Formats: sequence, C-alpha cells, structure tokens
Amino acid sequence: MPRLHFGNWAEDVVHWLTRHLSWLFDFISHIVNGMYNGVEWALGGPSPLLMAAILAVLALWMRGLTAGVLAFVGFALIDSVAQWDEAMESLSLVVVSAVVALVLAVPLGVWAARRRTASVLIRPVLDVMQTLPAFVYLIPAIIFFSLGTVPAVIATIVFAMPVGVRMTELGIRQVDAELVEAAEAFGTPPSRTLLRVQLPLALPTIMAGVNQVIMLALSMVVIGGMVGAEGLGSTVFGAISQVDIGLGFEGGISVVVLAIYLDRITGALGDQVSPLGRRALARARTSTQGLSVLRYRPRPAVGLSAVVVLALVAGGIGAFSGNGDSSSPTAASTNVGKGQTVKLGSFNWDESIASSNLWKEVLDERGYKAQVNTYDPGAAFTGLASGNFDYLTDAWLPTTHASYMKQYGSSYTDLGKWYDQTSLEVSVPSYVKGITSMADLKGKSAEFGGKIIGIEPGAGEMKLLSSKVLPGYGLDKEYKLVASSTAGMLAELKRDYDQKKPVAVVLWSPHWAYSTYQMTKLSDPKGLWGASDSIHNIANKNSATKLPQVTDWMKNFKMSEKQLSSLEADIQAAGQGKTTDGVKKWMKDNPGIVDKMAPVAGSSATDVGKGKTVKIGDFNWDESIASANLWKEVLDERGYKTQVNTYDPGAAYTGLANGNFDYLTDSWLPTTHASYMKQYGSQLSDLGKWYDQTSLEIAVPSYVKGITSMADLKGKSAEFGGKIIGIEPGAGEMKLLSSKVLPGYGLDKEYKLVASSTAGMLAELKRDYDQKKPVAVVLWSPHWAYSTYQMTKLSDPKGLWGASDSIHNIANKNSATKIPQVTDWMKNFKMSEKQLSSLEADIQAAGQGKTTDGVKKWMKDNPDIVDQMAPVSS
Repeated sequence: MPRLHFGNWAEDVVHWLTRHLSWLFDFISHIVNGMYNGVEWALGGPSPLLMAAILAVLALWMRGLTAGVLAFVGFALIDSVAQWDEAMESLSLVVVSAVVALVLAVPLGVWAARRRTASVLIRPVLDVMQTLPAFVYLIPAIIFFSLGTVPAVIATIVFAMPVGVRMTELGIRQVDAELVEAAEAFGTPPSRTLLRVQLPLALPTIMAGVNQVIMLALSMVVIGGMVGAEGLGSTVFGAISQVDIGLGFEGGISVVVLAIYLDRITGALGDQVSPLGRRALARARTSTQGLSVLRYRPRPAVGLSAVVVLALVAGGIGAFSGNGDSSSPTAASTNVGKGQTVKLGSFNWDESIASSNLWKEVLDERGYKAQVNTYDPGAAFTGLASGNFDYLTDAWLPTTHASYMKQYGSSYTDLGKWYDQTSLEVSVPSYVKGITSMADLKGKSAEFGGKIIGIEPGAGEMKLLSSKVLPGYGLDKEYKLVASSTAGMLAELKRDYDQKKPVAVVLWSPHWAYSTYQMTKLSDPKGLWGASDSIHNIANKNSATKLPQVTDWMKNFKMSEKQLSSLEADIQAAGQGKTTDGVKKWMKDNPGIVDKMAPVAGSSATDVGKGKTVKIGDFNWDESIASANLWKEVLDERGYKTQVNTYDPGAAYTGLANGNFDYLTDSWLPTTHASYMKQYGSQLSDLGKWYDQTSLEIAVPSYVKGITSMADLKGKSAEFGGKIIGIEPGAGEMKLLSSKVLPGYGLDKEYKLVASSTAGMLAELKRDYDQKKPVAVVLWSPHWAYSTYQMTKLSDPKGLWGASDSIHNIANKNSATKIPQVTDWMKNFKMSEKQLSSLEADIQAAGQGKTTDGVKKWMKDNPDIVDQMAPVSS
C-alpha cells in the first residue's frame, strides 16, 4: 500500500486555518477567557468557608439536609488540604465548558431527532469526537488558542459535547409517537409540539445527558493541566511528574469531592425540572418514613434567598475585593522593573522548576512582577514561539530539543547556555559495589532482575539507550529495558533504595535524585551516549528586545552542578506546593545570588552583610515588635541574616548585656528602663533616640466633645459610667495614675480606675467605639490605637504625668564594634509618630502570626524606607 501522508494534510489544514482565521480564534479566545474569568471571580472571590456554605445551601435546597451537610464537609476538606483556589479554578473550567457544550449539544440533538438526514450526518462526527484521544484535540487547540485555559476549555467541549447530543436525540426519539400524532391531530404546530410535548417528556433523558456532559468535562481537568490550565489538573500533573504521593492524593481527593457534588446536584436538578421527578419529590415530602428533619428541603424561594443572603454577606465583608498585592517592597536603588510583568515558562523537570522559580524570585527582588507557568515541553515551546510568555529557562541543546528549535527557531532568541554539565546515564545506588561503568553490567543481570528501569518510551534517551548504548556494550540480550515514566522510575528507585536492593535506572544530570540518594553514574568508556547537551535560556524574539535588561541578565547567567543540585534538593525538601519556600531558603543560604544574577549599578554595594548574622531582641510591646521586625526586613535586604527573638523586658536587658543578641530597639529612657541601664550600662552602648514623642495619658474617642484635658473630666463621671478603663494593675503607668494624677485633678473619688489588661482595655475601647459610647482609657504613645481610632489625648496642664521618655536603640558593646555598619545605621535612625503608628496598625491588621506580612505591607507603602534606614553608596 502506498503511504498516505494523512498527518501532513492535517498539518496543512491547521496551518491554513491559523493563517487565515486567526482573527476568529482571537475573538473566541477573548470570549472564553471573559466567561472563565467571570465565573472564577464569582466562585473564588468569597472566603473558602463562605463559598462552601453557599454551595452547601444549594445542595440542601436540591437534595436535602444530609446532602447539604456532606457538601459543606467535602468543601471544607478541600480547603483544609490547601487546594481551594485550584478547586474553584477547575470548577470554573467545568462550568464554562459544560454550559457551552450544552448550548451547542441540545439544539443539535433536537435537529438530529427531527431530521433523519441530520442524524446520519452528525453521527460519524460524534463518533470521531468521542473516540479520538483527548490529547489529539490539544495539539491544534494550542496552536489556535495558545496556552492556558482556552485550549483546555475547547478540548473539553469537543470531548464532552457528543454525549449531550446523543442523549437529547435519544430522549426525543423515545417519546411515544402516538402522543406526538395526537398533538399534531389537534393542529399543534411542530414548534409547540416540540416545546410542550417532546421536550418535557424527554427531560429525564436529556438531564441524564447534562449530568454526563458535566462528568466528562471534569474528567478533562488533569489533561487541561498539561497545557497550562490552572486548577486541580495542574496540581495532579505536577504531582505525577514529581512522584509526589501526598500532593497527588490531595489533588485527587479534591477532584473526587467536586465530581460527587456535581453528580448529585445535576441528578437532583433532573428531578426538579422533570414532571415525573417533581411528583416523586412530592411523594417523598409527604412520606412518614424516617426523620422529618432529614427529609426537609427548603422551597425554591427559601433556598434561593439563602444563597443570595450569603452572597451579599460575601460582598459586604469585602470577600470579592481580593487580597491585594502582597509582594515584598523593593529598594529604590534596585527597582529596575518598575512593576513590569515578565512571564516565565517551565515544564515539570526539576531543573526547569528550579531555574524558573529562582529567576522569578530574583526578578521580583529587582522590581518586576514575574509569573511562572508550567506546561508540557511541546506546549511550552509552542507557547514561547506564540508569545504567550517571554522566557524559557530549560532548553536542552543541541540535541534533546533540536526538533523544537528547528520548527520554531525563527521565533526565538537563544540567550546562551547557563549549565554545561548535563549528561545521560544509567545509574545504580552506591551500595551496589563493583559496578562503576556500563561495561561492568555485563554478566550481572541476575543481580538486577534482568532489567534496567527506564522512563517514557518516546524519550530520546530511551531510544539512544536501546538502539546504541546497550547493543554497544553487549547488554541488549541480557537486560530488558523497562519503559515506564519518569515518575514510575523514581518510585521504583525509592522503593528499592529503601530496601537496599540493587537497581539500575535511566537518569540524567542535573537531577535532584543525586542530592537525595547516594548514586553512582555509570561511566561510558566507549562514548556511546555521545556529546552532552547544555541547558540554555531562550526568549521569544519580541520579548528579548522588549525586556533588554532581563535579557542581558539571562545571557550572563551561570550555575554550577553543586548550586543547581542543592537548589533542587531544597525545593524537594520544602515539600508539596512549597517551591517558593525552597527557593527562598536556598537564596538565604547563597546571600549574594541576586546581585550575581541581576547586577545593577550600585546593587553590589547593597549586599553589605554578605550573610553575616544579626540578632535583635524585642519584647511584647507594639513598638518593640514593630521596630525590631522592620529592622529585620531592612537588614535582610542589605544581605544580613537577621533573627528576632522576643523576651520579657528584664530578660531582654540581661541577654543583651551577656551578648545573647546584638541590638535592642525599644529602650525607654531616661525613666522607664533606668534601672536596667544602671545595672547593665557598662556592657551596653546607647545608640541614641529614634522616637522622641512618647507619652502616658488618658484618651477618649474624638466623638466625645468638650473633653480635651484631664481637668475636663471633673464632674463628667456619669457620662463615662464612673470609670476609667486601665491596663495591668502592676504597670508603672497605672501606679502613677492612681497615686498622683487622679488625686492631683480631684478625680480619685469620682472615678474608679478599673484594672484589667492591655488586651482587655483595647477590647473595651473597640466595643464602646463601635457603639459610639463615651469611654476613657489608659493609653500611651506610640500606640497603634491612634491609627485605628480617632482619639483625643487628654492634656496634662499640671504636668503630673512627669517628663516623657524617648525610645532608644541600644547595642551590646562588643556587637557595636563588631557590626559597625549596622551600628551606624541604627545611630541615625528616626521615626515619626505617624510612621510608627501606621506600622503598628499594619501589623495589627495582618493578624496573629503575620507580623512579617504587616511589615512588608508597610514597607511597600513606604518604598524608600530601606534606603533611608540603611543607606549605601551607589
């Protein structure tokens, strides 16, 4: 038979469509993206548990109390395994795909049912759509619609739509012909016969088709992850590629919850819209069997009202406003990017994930907004050529990825190699003695079970090994090369390694396995593996000129094997879903890496610390926490490794004097902490005051009119319930207030000073402030309450509070000379009341355990603060 070049014809058709109908594909892409973004905004906007409640109410309405409770538990489970955002992205993809598929499928099914010719024409098309592997749809979809959500939606529609068409046609054809004839006999037009007779009777079958369309759409989620569609598909695809059992199970169980929920809800919807189903539901409601509460289903109006109320609650609490940009601030001297977006592509190869995410962190440090998206290799090269992203950091040249360079090379700029120590090899664990080369495998097949564990059968390394390397060493008859997958090979390696069993696996360098396991690369004395590849950075041609600074940095980028393998190992050690944590940990261990990878004029001077450790102490006072953690972030920016530890004030001064840490940023002098300075002063260096506006006071809300001083409180006790809300009874301010200030103004008999705690005082202030009730509280400056509430500090015309303190930085005497640059910066440090109170307020707003987030948010709002606090010469 002559060879039919069917594949070539298909390519020609695709290329013709791309050239002549690109405007249409762009329009479709725009529409689909708009639909997806709208649905994802609605589903992903509210807080997870609030959205779970909305979905649970929907289940309660459709199926009853048990379904509602189980739905909430299921969605709460998704949130608890940190897959909520991904689940909502997948649900959005399913909703959009299913809606479009059904809008197309139902009319086609009706047409096929009413026209025999249409049925004959449509059926083979549906056969092809149902049986053609879904992966095949993705190839033209990527070319027509680029990477991301759109090709996944299009492929899902093609895959899911046929069952909708078939079930609609089947349902209408199953309607009793005598009923149709009766309708026609009474003169009913064909359109009314369809709407009033055929469709209502066909609804159960049609709704079964709707259910199956949705289930098939959900089954495409994982495949969609291969072309850059976000969601659970990306999670599962990444877990498969990295043999991450935990992440794979979490993604998989989330898919199961979505599948069960959608199946039950659409099944119940079929009962609700079908006359037969509604009669069955009515009988169930009147049934006397079982607990009545379990049979309870709210009426449609009640259920819909509950959903609307919860949606309004979501809007009312700002659930749809997003979290904002929480990226770290960038020092003015290194803010090269000015917020410009850089898109990086990667695929699920360890060095690709490592290098692209490293570049993301570095570019973020330089003021860019960097994004990393993961694709299958073929999709990544296609997407780069189409301009869907700017850079790819893992092109293996001149061999492994040569076909892609040949196909798309005119659209790329090769920025040169950054890693030159790649190799292909067979490896064995180091506990297997006496085998160090391919030749040593001869005659040892029994030891390895007669097999070498391989990877994907289509991989170039597998083809080279089976066609050249094994025959060249006379091993092709002795060993079976077992084709599996990279994930399968790594799972086999882990299992055998844990049991200390001999195993030979197909590997390559760089690979994290060499940092995780003690492995021996089998040498190739005959050179049959051939010359090794280098790993290159490549750019989309337009991006290379549009982002000249990034392009220049990437051209000069280099990594050693030790650096790359340790980076990959840190990412692996960080655990599932924590790539960024692994990269940041590695960057912290390599403190000069940002300036090496992305040098800017004067930036090398900003790495003053060179990784030197600085220890700062604080105590649980708001300004102490704020100032210490601000200094931590600033010093980290300057290349130091900064640690902050919290102590009781007495322990803090003792520890500072003993050299347990270097600096204390909250010394109240000359009064409050005078005793500590008297005791330890010879071992400390006072670096000067940085805040000079401290005060002790009574404060009232500003809506309380006519009271601006302590004297104004006289005769007004009824207005304040006869009390002043205090803090801890042992606090110096409380003792001074009760023994001197209140008697001095003649208020000690009129007011009761209520001792509680700082937290109690603030809670009372918030409660009364929200109700606009008069309240007098014991406060001091600085305090974040002055940024959160409009307060009036009551003046002290008699001066009974005494002279105010200043807040000083102090250092251990040895540290002051051992870390001279930090000491100089702290000597020149100053903060205004507005700056400090807003910093404290941001920390409070960030919530418990999120001090760093609050500090970074404040630093972002004060972008020059690093250069002001820690100036370096450019």
